[in-house]
Amino acid sequence: MRILFLAALFAGSILSSSCSEAQTGEKSNEKSEKQEKSGKKKGKKSKKGADIENLNQVGTLDQVPESSGLALTGQPGSFYTHGDDGNRPILYKVDTKGKLLEEIEVQTESNDWESVTRDDKGYVYIGDVGNNNNSRQNLVIHRLKPEAPNQVADIKLKYPDQKAFPPAKAERNFDCEATLWHQGKIYLFTKDRAQSSTSKVYTVPDQPGSYTATLLTKLAIPGQVTDAALSPNGRRLVLLGRQEMFVLEGNSLADILKATPQQISLAGAGQTEGAVFTDDNTLYISSEQGSLYEYTF
Repeated sequence: MRILFLAALFAGSILSSSCSEAQTGEKSNEKSEKQEKSGKKKGKKSKKGADIENLNQVGTLDQVPESSGLALTGQPGSFYTHGDDGNRPILYKVDTKGKLLEEIEVQTESNDWESVTRDDKGYVYIGDVGNNNNSRQNLVIHRLKPEAPNQVADIKLKYPDQKAFPPAKAERNFDCEATLWHQGKIYLFTKDRAQSSTSKVYTVPDQPGSYTATLLTKLAIPGQVTDAALSPNGRRLVLLGRQEMFVLEGNSLADILKATPQQISLAGAGQTEGAVFTDDNTLYISSEQGSLYEYTF
């Protein structure tokens, strides 16, 4: 009997051990599968990550208060930028690392400078068109040549569809932080403070005078536009937002404005407010916090 009892006990021990190993093996396999899946997930670059990998910080704008726009100077390796609302009327010339090269005091007022763009004749256009409360009636674009900052001509404008100052909150889409020059016109892209879903596109001539802007179209942009940049070949438009950008492409600006925007995350880049192309595939971006980035398409 003692022998039979010991045999049964031994068999039970073996069975219990086998079951335990099998369970441990199953758990180990499950863990391995989870690790493998996790590893694949980690190894695969998300669209967001891939986009951010194309963004490199190249410098800082330590001597520019709240950079709110970027434009080419006509001289390789340098940009014009300026401060945001409440800062002095100064154009800052900086290099591609953000180092200050020159301060140009413009002989005009600065209510709310929000953008800067340059034409093919050397004129710079400063958009004093910031309109946070949608109540301004003195919107203006200052035109000048930086070598003669005391000779400033004004392009005054109003929007054809704004009837109240300010309009109802649901209709507040008359703020503008993004302008660009193209073929004799200044394009203005609004910052939708009501729904953050639509950027209206207006134009005015690039000649001094007082104008009612022309409303060209409305773009479905799920964000608030802070600057605009057109590639040298005229086939890629970037509408910058805060920590994101929207890219539209086509064979001409007219085609581009009919295109579906591609949304690209710039998460972690700060309050991005200035953008300009240096070539068809290289975009420089500035933030109010003083970072200068290069984005490669």
